[in-house]
Amino acid sequence: MDPAPTAPTTTAKSLLERAYTDAITRTDDGDRTRARLLDAAFDLFSRSGIQRTSMEEVARRAGLSRITLYRKFETKDALVEQLIVREFRRYFVQFLEDVQPARTAADRVVAGFVSSLGAISGNPIISGLLETDLSLLVGSLIGDDGGMVSTVRQFVAGQLRSEQEAGNVSPDLDVDMVAEMMVRISASFLTIPSQLVDLSDDDQLAALARRFLVPMLEPQN
Repeated sequence: MDPAPTAPTTTAKSLLERAYTDAITRTDDGDRTRARLLDAAFDLFSRSGIQRTSMEEVARRAGLSRITLYRKFETKDALVEQLIVREFRRYFVQFLEDVQPARTAADRVVAGFVSSLGAISGNPIISGLLETDLSLLVGSLIGDDGGMVSTVRQFVAGQLRSEQEAGNVSPDLDVDMVAEMMVRISASFLTIPSQLVDLSDDDQLAALARRFLVPMLEPQN
């Protein structure tokens, strides 16, 4: 039995930064064996959780030997880290694709909110971890220093700053604080189940964003 994985040795911030960089540069190392192993891990972790899945099971699901698995990923922690990077890279790619057609800053805020909640809540491994390995997920991605929230906030702030530079929102807007609030609102829906909001209902999410997030684009006196 493999030892229980600890929080990734790489910080949440650097994991997300790597995922974002890979997304915007469309980086793909082209290693089909690694992809095959990550696909197997994705499937097993989603079904059974990280702690209850052994490296041997991952290798067997991929149809490869343990030796091959350990050549690509020296430890289970390394495998988890790379899977996290891949899934967040997919999230960032989807976010940028969903936001790109929007015509106004308000529309992009709405599209980004809907895309973010849909992509993360609908991701089998993330939703599976929320159900079976919540403590591991929180320790791995968020950490005690709020690294994940901070990194995503910087990403959103960067999008809002681009809107400022293009003259689409007021130059007086505190983009860092607005980004902080938007990310924390999104995170609360993902981590605390709501009896009022259906995360699978894009129309409901869009209406929610227009009512509560879009007004944040106006600087407060």
